[in-house]
Amino acid sequence: MQDQIIDALHRQAHSEALSLARAWCASAPGEAQAQRWLAAALQQYGEHKAALAASEAALALAPELPELHLQHGLLLLAQHDLSGADAALSRSTRLDPNQFNTYVMQAHLAIARGALDEAEQLSRTAARIISDHPQLLAVNATIALRRGQVDQALAMLSQAVELLPEEPAVLFSLGFAYLQKGHIAFAERAFQRVIELNPHVIPVRALIAQLAQRQGRLDDALRILEEALSLTEGDTPALHRLTGEFELLAGNPDRALPHLRQVLATWPEDPRTLEALLTAWKQLDMDDDARVTLDAALDIKPRNHDLWLARLAVAPVGSDEARIVIERWLSAMPEHLPALETLMSLHDIQNNPEAAETVARQIVAIEPGRLSGEQRIVEALLQRDPPAAVTCLQQLIESVPEHERTILRPWLGLVQDRAGQFEAALATWLQFQAEQAKYRLPLPPQTWTNSKQWPDLAAIPAETLARPLLIWGPPGSHVERVTMMMAWASSLLCADRYSETPPADPLQRYETVSELTSGTLAPQALIDAWRQQLPARGIENGNVIDWLLWWDNSLLTALRPHLPEGRLIIVLRDPRDMLLDWIAYGSPIPLALDSLQHAANWLGDILNQIATLHELDLYPHHLIRLDGIEDNPQALATTLENIFGDPFPIPPSLEAPRLPAGRWRDYREVLSSAFDAVLLAAMRLGYPFD
Repeated sequence: MQDQIIDALHRQAHSEALSLARAWCASAPGEAQAQRWLAAALQQYGEHKAALAASEAALALAPELPELHLQHGLLLLAQHDLSGADAALSRSTRLDPNQFNTYVMQAHLAIARGALDEAEQLSRTAARIISDHPQLLAVNATIALRRGQVDQALAMLSQAVELLPEEPAVLFSLGFAYLQKGHIAFAERAFQRVIELNPHVIPVRALIAQLAQRQGRLDDALRILEEALSLTEGDTPALHRLTGEFELLAGNPDRALPHLRQVLATWPEDPRTLEALLTAWKQLDMDDDARVTLDAALDIKPRNHDLWLARLAVAPVGSDEARIVIERWLSAMPEHLPALETLMSLHDIQNNPEAAETVARQIVAIEPGRLSGEQRIVEALLQRDPPAAVTCLQQLIESVPEHERTILRPWLGLVQDRAGQFEAALATWLQFQAEQAKYRLPLPPQTWTNSKQWPDLAAIPAETLARPLLIWGPPGSHVERVTMMMAWASSLLCADRYSETPPADPLQRYETVSELTSGTLAPQALIDAWRQQLPARGIENGNVIDWLLWWDNSLLTALRPHLPEGRLIIVLRDPRDMLLDWIAYGSPIPLALDSLQHAANWLGDILNQIATLHELDLYPHHLIRLDGIEDNPQALATTLENIFGDPFPIPPSLEAPRLPAGRWRDYREVLSSAFDAVLLAAMRLGYPFD
């Protein structure tokens, strides 16, 4: 719905945008984003006061969302400009093109609805009238802020605040610029100044409380919220919810519960409130109170999905109580697919596979192709007639549109594997890999040779206390299970190289291999650039667990002389199992596997590099072999404890089991040439010939 509204606003279809926004609000009365876009549509339609009211409603629902505060500030600024001008200001600029304030107001409104090009054009028009007005400076700063030009925006807003020190909307924008820059304390001061100018702007108080909490000042955050709640305007469900959540963070579930109960009475369908309530009830061991409270809410809202899930959460898993709750759910919401899926899972937990299959067939009768039901039917067929399971899934794939078939092929390959159709499974997986290749990254480059003179491993300076840890594993090694276990145990693990905001250092770039080899990148410069990025990644003292995207032995030319205190972890399995797993499941970094033999050669080459590193002990390292313990969290924790000397907590689960260790032997005929490419590395790393 949001995209449709934005499209309508861009097309200047004001009535259409307003109709869409009103329909969204009607269907989702507790959705802050619906109110946000209603405000934008109303403002574009010319209903400025109604737009401000919708913006206030959005903030009442979600005062913790910064973008709602920014929109509200822009609307307030526009209202301020309107009220501060003479009567003629409300007339169209076509009647008097020299009305500076009108252009400024229209620019703020354009920013509020995301029309930045229009806002910039209005700013240029206003500048022809008064080029150096501080309000114009605020407009241009806010445009820069919305475009992500934070430094430029911050400079302009700092100047604007000097000229307009008591303008709340300018302070709003300054606070958000500081937020985007990561300067939370400065942002808090800017928003605090807004409160000093207008003590009754309740949503800003909530924002300040969140900023205090982010800085570790939870007591201050709770004090700010209690002050806001004491005001008539502040006694809102959103503030009670935020207070309850913060009391939970402070370890006070008994103090959180009254706030959250009050929210539930007003917003019985709010998932965040239900989640917080379940946490409080669990910590207080008040399951009976939870049952009574949720049953009362369900009497009022019997067709609410989230309420039923919450009620089910306080019933023991697989119990008769759970069955009764699900039956009540289905009585209130017949043919509700999530309820049927829950019943299907309950039957499986209670070891009643026939009943589970019956419910699965009921699910697909209501919605043909529903994966939960189709998967359960295929699983049932695998138990009694594997070829029929393959046929069933092939028919499902043929029934969906062509562009949707590719996402089902990995599943088909696994079903074919379990049915013993290994050649067919391989063909299916390779077809999927070929279809995905154009969307994936090329294989990382390699130096291709290991015969070179390595620089000496430097001594660790006495004053160096940090012991950074680098970790990498080839595709199919299950390295992500090790990093998941490490992340569960330590906040030092950095997995940001696999995120949308990776560090901008040489270890992120493929070109680093060739640059090191050619000499265009100095080894010392690589380490310096890596260290410089650590504070931005939340690492202040150099102790980091850095999960690398790729490995190449050329990195040793930098690590040996310039990071002697570092350690390297390489995660391994039998290279043939790794290759098979890569074909079937892909890898944490989406690498293109467009040629099986090319991929096998690449894997063999990089593993031979690892073997050389290990044989010559070129850098302090450990090889973590996951063969046979890939799906065993306890065994994996024990292995890590033996290496690092510290106990590792066991997470509830790692990932769904994949192909078991040694499965490569079932594929030795169909993958004989590919396996030959990794055989030498396998034997050098201590794996058997067959």
